[in-house]
Amino acid sequence: MTAKQKEKYQIRATIIKALAHPTRLFIVDQLAKKNHCVCELTDMVGDDITTVSKHLSVLRSSGLVSVEKKGTQVFYHLKVPCILGFIRCAEETLKSTLQEQNRIFNQSK
Repeated sequence: MTAKQKEKYQIRATIIKALAHPTRLFIVDQLAKKNHCVCELTDMVGDDITTVSKHLSVLRSSGLVSVEKKGTQVFYHLKVPCILGFIRCAEETLKSTLQEQNRIFNQSK
C-alpha cells in the first residue's frame, strides 16, 4: 500500500469511526429529518449539552455534519445525506447475519 493509499484509507476510517457510537448514529438520523440546534438534540438524546456537543464535534470533524448560525443559535445539519446509504447497508448486513445465525441455530435442534 502506498502512502497516498494509506492516507485515503485513514480518512475513510475516520468517517466510519465517527459513526461508531449509538448517540452519533441517532444524531445523524435526526439531522437527516431536519436541522436541529444543540438544545433540541440534547433533549432528544437525553444527555447533557457538553456530551452532545462533543458528539457533534466528532461528526463535524469527520465532515458529516456542518453548522449554520441563525441569530444567536447554531443549527446543525447533515452535510452528506449519502451516508444514510452506508447506514442502511450496515442494517442489511445485520439482518443477513441474524438470518444466517437463526438458520444455523434452527438446524442444530
